Amino acid sequence: MLIEVSGENIQLLPEKAIWMPGRKMLFIADPHFGKINHFRRSGIVVPPKANDQNAELLISLVRQFSPERLIFLGDLFHSHYNEEWEVVGQISRHFNHISFELVRGNHDIMSALQYQRHHMLVHESTLQVGTILFSHEQLADHKGPLYNIAGHVHPAVSLMGAGRQSLTLPCFYFGKNYGLLPAFGAFTGLAKIKPTASDRVYVIADGKIMAT
Repeated sequence: MLIEVSGENIQLLPEKAIWMPGRKMLFIADPHFGKINHFRRSGIVVPPKANDQNAELLISLVRQFSPERLIFLGDLFHSHYNEEWEVVGQISRHFNHISFELVRGNHDIMSALQYQRHHMLVHESTLQVGTILFSHEQLADHKGPLYNIAGHVHPAVSLMGAGRQSLTLPCFYFGKNYGLLPAFGAFTGLAKIKPTASDRVYVIADGKIMAT
């Protein structure tokens, strides 16, 4: 689904990412690579297939859109180093014609050397693209002139069905001054938001984007 945000054309993708066709930039928030391994090392039984799902989905998007720049809006890797970090490196080396970039998030705690090893350009807090200021967390009390798009929250909304049944689904959210991207990672939680009537919300369900 193609929408306009602050004068920029943005395509919302059911894979929980956004594509800016005019700039050949792909944006992904909160992939949390390494989270499965981190939990398993702590003795928590978690199915490992989510690791493969994240990597395969990322590779599929890169092949589909051929971006010049791939921007992770924070929480690229969940915690301290584990072997899944090398999977990220394999992907960046395979697509070495693409600029892999990270807007640092609260979980991005590895040393600068690790990012350099995988040729990852790190933006410490924000990245401006045209009239949009990208960040990991929503910028506090942000009122412009630039529009803020962030991740971190893992936004979702509940839809009501027949018989008072409800279903909570991940979503893209765009308010007056800021927007939120859903979490890309397969093993991440959801946080329900409370949009107002003037906000734009796009739910992801069954591989499709639906405006609410």
